[in-house]
Amino acid sequence: MDYSRFLSVVSATREENILRMSSSLAQKKPPIIMISGGMPNPNYFPFKTASFTIEDGTTIEIGEALMKTALQYSNTQGIPEFLSWLKDLQMSLHNPPTAKNSPDQGQMEMCVTTGSQDGLAKVFDMLINRGDNVLVEDPCYSGTVSALKPLGCNIIKVSTDKHGIIPEALKEILSRWRPEDAKKLKNNLPKFLYTVPNGNNPAGTSMTTDRKKKIYQLARCYDFLIIEDDPYYFLQFEKPKAPTFLSMDVDGRVIRCDTFSKIISPGLRLGFLTGPKPFIDRVTLHTQITTMHPNTFAQILVLQLFLKWGQKGFLEHTDRVTEFYRSQRDAMLAAADKWLKGLAEWHVPTAGIFLWIKIKGISDTYKMVMENALKRRVALVPGKSFSFDSSAPSPYIRASYSFASPDQMDQALQTLAELIKETV
Repeated sequence: MDYSRFLSVVSATREENILRMSSSLAQKKPPIIMISGGMPNPNYFPFKTASFTIEDGTTIEIGEALMKTALQYSNTQGIPEFLSWLKDLQMSLHNPPTAKNSPDQGQMEMCVTTGSQDGLAKVFDMLINRGDNVLVEDPCYSGTVSALKPLGCNIIKVSTDKHGIIPEALKEILSRWRPEDAKKLKNNLPKFLYTVPNGNNPAGTSMTTDRKKKIYQLARCYDFLIIEDDPYYFLQFEKPKAPTFLSMDVDGRVIRCDTFSKIISPGLRLGFLTGPKPFIDRVTLHTQITTMHPNTFAQILVLQLFLKWGQKGFLEHTDRVTEFYRSQRDAMLAAADKWLKGLAEWHVPTAGIFLWIKIKGISDTYKMVMENALKRRVALVPGKSFSFDSSAPSPYIRASYSFASPDQMDQALQTLAELIKETV
């Protein structure tokens, strides 16, 4: 693939920071005298050791030597040991076909990000020039809406149903172009398709394997990229988990965003990107001039946890988290069945933490949610928050079953039912 044609003007002109490159190379060599970088002397860091108790009652100890590393500048791409653990995980879960490719042929590469939102923003910056066409699922994650709107690209919305993006709808959109146009540099074909394929935020939908295969073939035919934003991958309630776009990627056209926010902690701000090396290298250059590198301490802490657990222990932990959210989902569905029958409709989520509720007889839920519900001490999200047209009415509401107790969910949906009856 010609990766250069996808790069934005800004990303294409970024160059390696010599200081960061020098420090990174020095850390990979045998011990040498470091008088190149501006690394503070770790002997004067005030924190010396740390101890953390984990869920089984055992502890993780960070001794003085490791603490010096945890509090110091580190590699832009991520701590090598942490990246190695993550690469082993991706190989085990997805076995990307590009893993054995050469770098210029889209070899699988990874970098750690300051949460997946950081990675997404940098991917958009890397790919988008003003006037570019991009494909997004409708409805769309609000963070992506906020990230894309100021970039001046042409948003092309792709229809979805209870199984996510509808391949026939995508094919109809792409029929505006000819497949042979993909070889022309100024064809203005869409550069990428953005999707949250599992437990979609906000719709709670999950894409079937058959749909993913059809969409990937369309990507090959019309030569666009797929941004697979998959924060709820581990929170799938049905087994086996659906194959990912990354696992199907024979060309090196998938950029995958993962995060530990939903299964470890959002406050640690750790995510990771997986994709073709030419793209990951560009994201790394961007990080050099923004955050410089992901949080070193957070990486060290999580790495120590993973080394203690092993991959098996990590996956057992994600299974326990998933079972909790399954029970939470069931509690919200029970409350919806109890209070909202006849007033609203919804699909049963098979992953994630959201229930997408369509209110009957109300064209726009904004006032009901943002004014009336809040007055009664219930917080929901109006559907228009997930639209690129903030003035367009939406009959939808997003409810999350991640945090509230079953009793609180029951009270909240009872209040929502009362508000609907008062509004209709």
